[in-house]
Amino acid sequence: MTPPNGDTVSDTFSKEEKAAMRAAAAEAKAAKAGADLEAACLAAIAELSGTDKELAETFHQLVTTHTSLAAKTWYGMPAYANNDGKVVTFFQSAAKFKVRYATIGFQPDAKLDEGTFWPTSFAVTQLTAADQKQLVELLKRAVG
Repeated sequence: MTPPNGDTVSDTFSKEEKAAMRAAAAEAKAAKAGADLEAACLAAIAELSGTDKELAETFHQLVTTHTSLAAKTWYGMPAYANNDGKVVTFFQSAAKFKVRYATIGFQPDAKLDEGTFWPTSFAVTQLTAADQKQLVELLKRAVG
C-alpha cells in the first residue's frame, strides 16, 4: 500500500539504509547458525578504508582491551554486545552514509545515564590519545 504522501518503500529508504537492513537480516541468520561473530566484525573493519578503517581499528582495540563486550556486526557495522547479546556500542563509518565524520554510538543498554540529558553518539574525525582516554572511560561506564 502506498502511503498518503505518495512515497513507496523504495522511495522512503536510501540505498545505504536498504543495504543496512539487508545486512541486519543476514546477521540475524548467521547468529542463529552459530557463525563467528567476532570474525564478521573484523571482516567489516577490514572492508573499510582510510580514516574510517584507522578509527574502527582503534575503537575495536579499545573496546576489546577495556571491556567484556563481544564483537559482532550490527547493520553491517562493527558493534559490541553485552552478555545478553544486546548491542551496547557501535562504529559507523563516514563513508557508509556519505558524511564528513564517523560515528561512535551507544545503545539503550549502555549505562551512560546522567541526570535527564546525556549524549548517545559522537562524531569522530580522529582519535587522539586524550580522545582515547575519554572513550575508554565512556566504554567502562557504558558496561557498568
